[in-house]
Amino acid sequence: MLLIGLTGSIGMGKSTAAARIRTLGIPVCDADAIVHKLYKAGGAGVAPIEAAFPGSLNEEGGIDRQKLAATLLADPSAYARLEAIVHPLVLATERAFLQQKAAKGVEKLVLEVPLLFETGGDQRVDVTVVVSAPPDIQRLRVLERAGMTPEKLEQILSRQMPDEEKRQRADFVVDTSRSIPETEAQIDRIMAQLSGRTGTAFAKYWA
Repeated sequence: MLLIGLTGSIGMGKSTAAARIRTLGIPVCDADAIVHKLYKAGGAGVAPIEAAFPGSLNEEGGIDRQKLAATLLADPSAYARLEAIVHPLVLATERAFLQQKAAKGVEKLVLEVPLLFETGGDQRVDVTVVVSAPPDIQRLRVLERAGMTPEKLEQILSRQMPDEEKRQRADFVVDTSRSIPETEAQIDRIMAQLSGRTGTAFAKYWA
């Protein structure tokens, strides 16, 4: 199986790229979606996060992301405590997903991970794909999101590797600054180039 790491800073178009990849019949394991499930009522992340950050629950008994974000904005050093809880749970879910797909004989699989390089995740895949756009476009996209503020954006960006460095380290770069069809065409070309390639990352890190 060939493992492809899809990443990019906030607002760069990972979701658009992942959606196109899925239409090509390639499974995508979305780290953000895993975190959302961990935060929902009954999710494996709820109890340990509430223990570490009291008062983080919403009315349904899940993690209130806005409350948690406010705590982190006030004390950025708390990110380390949160990551120590969440990252092992995400990795376990990713491993189960990968093993299930490998058992079915899947040839290519994409791990969509926002902090792929920052967490060393690029060492656990065979190929890296970075989505990228100019800073002004990125900023416009992100500030349109509900609950986003310039302060929150700056804090998020401070924890992410600069886009320029990600592009330098990537095997493939997708320019998402143009139209969605143009972005999709770039994805199609990359996946076509990877057709028939095999990798070693699954056997080394995930099996």
